[in-house]
Amino acid sequence: MLVRNEEANLPLCLDSVHGLAEELIVADTGSADRTPQIAGQYGAVVLPIDFTRIDFAAARNHTLGQAKGRWILVLDADEVLHPESIARVRILIATTENTGYYFERHNHSNQTTRDYVVRLFPNRPEYRYRGRVHEIIDASILAAGGRLHQTTIRIDHNFAADPAGRRRKNLRYVEILKEEIAADPTDSTRLDFLAAEYHQLEMFDEATLVTEHIAAIRPLDPRAQLFAGVYHLLYKPDLAKARSDFSRALSLRPDYVEAQEFMQLMDAKA
Repeated sequence: MLVRNEEANLPLCLDSVHGLAEELIVADTGSADRTPQIAGQYGAVVLPIDFTRIDFAAARNHTLGQAKGRWILVLDADEVLHPESIARVRILIATTENTGYYFERHNHSNQTTRDYVVRLFPNRPEYRYRGRVHEIIDASILAAGGRLHQTTIRIDHNFAADPAGRRRKNLRYVEILKEEIAADPTDSTRLDFLAAEYHQLEMFDEATLVTEHIAAIRPLDPRAQLFAGVYHLLYKPDLAKARSDFSRALSLRPDYVEAQEFMQLMDAKA
């Protein structure tokens, strides 16, 4: 775990993995509250991390280097592992599969959304995170010959209701992502996250330009074509471009349900 000023959330998170993890490693990036003491009360190894320069991947990789178990389970302090998922985790870690597992994350704020994140994987030195923000481990698992599987293991994520704080964070992340893109233009995952940050900031013109660029550099990715179509349909309307984007997505994946639904929506409004 990476934590900072999480004394309110940390007990719920650590309670959710009680009896599952034999080793708890909590990297603290500069808490001014009782977060380190609470982690210590749960028996965690608490590692102080210098976070003067924001780099989540480096911090996570430092903690991975300290882990001794065969498997790594990653949670954030504002997440809890769903009780019914503990048995499923036990089944997976009893195997010798060289596989990273996507968990189903339920994000609770004004509304509930779902996404999938890799949170369980074998403890191997070649499996390391990439990205100063929105860090991911997926690519290194695949590059090292591992596989990725989706599961129904559930974690619940509760967003803090602080719109001003979230906006400051989004703007800071935009600048860091731009720096990463300038340093390595070949890593298009940074563009995906940049578009998402612009979207959260409601900077839809900027998000549209990024999705157009992603679609251009990933012409065989139906999802990239779909997202370009969504922005051309809903956020920076250009119906001709939207139809072309959805058609391209369907040519790459004929059974793409989302693209079919958007095409039907356009036909209904024509």
